[in-house]
Amino acid sequence: MSHIPPQRFLDRSTAPSIFTLIVLTGLGALSMNVFLPSLPQMAEYFGAEYGVVQLSVALYLGVNAALQLLVGPLSDRYGRRPVMLVGVAIYCLASLGCLWAPDVITFLVFRMIQASVVVGLVLGRAVVRDLYPRDQAASMIGYVTMGMAIVPMVGPVIGGALGQAFGWKANFWLLFGAGLVILLLAWADLGETARKGEGRLRDQFAQYPTLLLSRRFWGYSLSSTLASGAFFAYLGGAPLVGARIFGLEPALLGLFFGAPALGYFFGNFISGRFSVRVGVDRMILWGALITVAGLSTGLGLFFLGYKTALVFFGSMTFVGLGNGMVLPNATSGMMSIRPDLAGTASGLGGSIMLAGGASLSALSGIILSQSDQAYPLIYLMLACAIGAAASAIYTARRNHALRIS
Repeated sequence: MSHIPPQRFLDRSTAPSIFTLIVLTGLGALSMNVFLPSLPQMAEYFGAEYGVVQLSVALYLGVNAALQLLVGPLSDRYGRRPVMLVGVAIYCLASLGCLWAPDVITFLVFRMIQASVVVGLVLGRAVVRDLYPRDQAASMIGYVTMGMAIVPMVGPVIGGALGQAFGWKANFWLLFGAGLVILLLAWADLGETARKGEGRLRDQFAQYPTLLLSRRFWGYSLSSTLASGAFFAYLGGAPLVGARIFGLEPALLGLFFGAPALGYFFGNFISGRFSVRVGVDRMILWGALITVAGLSTGLGLFFLGYKTALVFFGSMTFVGLGNGMVLPNATSGMMSIRPDLAGTASGLGGSIMLAGGASLSALSGIILSQSDQAYPLIYLMLACAIGAAASAIYTARRNHALRIS
């Protein structure tokens, strides 16, 4: 289908509106970063080490990765709509659990359950792929995530201000309220876009080898995993860098923390505008190279003695810009290996990406806990970006060999 499907807002008999897809994917982004400026407050509240509370990022990403292995096949078998509604409902209940947690362990358990919100990200992309062909799907995913980028851009700013004014729990009340509103919106507007599969659910899982044996699938997956890995390392390490190394208060840290999201917004705009014309593979490579260039520039300024918060967080804008170009195109590429398995591919690729992200987030927290400099975090992010560029080159060559444009 090369034309825009008919859309009537709050009419489940037509394709869901772009607005609905934006807010469904945006909820996951808000959940990931709105409370990060308050991590030091939370450690003090629970009487726990910062590294323990920081696991709320790594564990959340890890469970996200595991759930994506289930969400994709479930949606291919039973449809996008029911899986989406159940996932968001569970998320709302888990948000209340985070608020009422009496200790840090209970909090982390409910924080992991909050990862059910991943249905918005996985199925938002799958819905787009249900409706559009490969290059146009990359463009539409770019537009959807461009709007989603507004959320992580303002989320840390709002979260930092709320945390400073009312305490860290205000952030989770915000998440609960947003989840409830979005659940009602999905109920009213999200019509079914997938043709439900036949047979048993385990038959859907049996399709994983088809994807895992594809070198093209791995090429796209590794590009997205390593590109986003730089960002996830940032999520795990930047709060500590901002608070301990640069001495930023939560509200100001929240303002600086949104720097990658600003770049992500423009990167997704570039994807939405040019993916059809330029092609998926070149967009992925250019995005990875922009990330390498931005981090290298920041590192060079540090070596010259300009070790400031403005230089550090400013260079992170290019990480977001590169991710905004890599992720929509890599996602569309991996879902185009087998269009009939779009949900499964989205879930599997997202799981691989988030498993890597969880590891890098935890690793960044560990290496920074043993250093009073930002260099280890920058080195880690730069290595990820270089790996993403190498993977993009491999995938493009593989596609060229198979004569796939």
